[in-house]
Amino acid sequence: MTDIGKPNLEIFAETLLNQAKQNKDIIAVTSDSRGSGKLVTFGNELPDQIIEVGIAEQNLVGLSAGLAAGGKIIFAVSPASFLTARSFEQIKNDVSYSDHPVTLVGISAGISYGQLGSTHHSLHDFAALRAINNISIVAPADNFEAAEVIKKAVSYEKPLYIRYGKKPMMNLPRKNSNFEISKASIIREGKDLTLVATGETVQRAYLASLILQDKGIDVEVISMHTIKPFDNEALINSINKTKALISIEEHSVYGGLGECCSSIISQGEFNTKFKIIGIPDEYMINGTQADVLDHYGMSPEKIADTSVALLA
Repeated sequence: MTDIGKPNLEIFAETLLNQAKQNKDIIAVTSDSRGSGKLVTFGNELPDQIIEVGIAEQNLVGLSAGLAAGGKIIFAVSPASFLTARSFEQIKNDVSYSDHPVTLVGISAGISYGQLGSTHHSLHDFAALRAINNISIVAPADNFEAAEVIKKAVSYEKPLYIRYGKKPMMNLPRKNSNFEISKASIIREGKDLTLVATGETVQRAYLASLILQDKGIDVEVISMHTIKPFDNEALINSINKTKALISIEEHSVYGGLGECCSSIISQGEFNTKFKIIGIPDEYMINGTQADVLDHYGMSPEKIADTSVALLA
């Protein structure tokens, strides 16, 4: 079994601090989220490279766009639910339309806030931001991807949104150690079934693949860390060699990873069985992140059961 690492959010903060120590143009901008974004150490060590705007997410994004226009390398950090809903117009116009290379960091994404309820959950961020021109969207799966995307973001020349969760993540095996925004990571290769997941659900997909392996089912697991621009080639290569595809995401079933896959399948000539696992369009149950994901079919065991049924 692979080992358990740190929460991706902590890896983000550590990596950003290391990068900022080497480059004085890197600025973290927060909306009363220094603590929740794990940036207290950053602020203590680099007080001239952090700006606090208070609970004012629209100001956060507008200010970040202005700083980026002035040549600074900006990481705008705020809870994902508020960053992508309250500041949608500023992301659309001040950042994306104006083509300012701001990195928007959505912390405590998906259902990370657990029992705080739907007001604090970000199950819309992929759908909302996919509809905006000129912004990339990344959801790292493990500590490796969480660190690498920040290193790439420092020199990324266009708007970027990254979402992070709060729970410790398994260090996943992978085919190679290269990371590139817009290129999926192959966690394991297989010929019977493709499990494609994004963010923290990749861990659950991988654990499901181990259960299925014991049942004689050879599973390919893909970390589709970049939702936009989507790695069509990786998905097509996989579904051409397996019998079925299941997408798994900590997001609404509308507008996220599953619909990205659906678009590719429906517009091509692919003969594959397909199932989307995500959060349905309903008043969601309340509970911890793990409880909610398990309830909606995203436990490793339930993913394995869904896989067996789909292949049958």
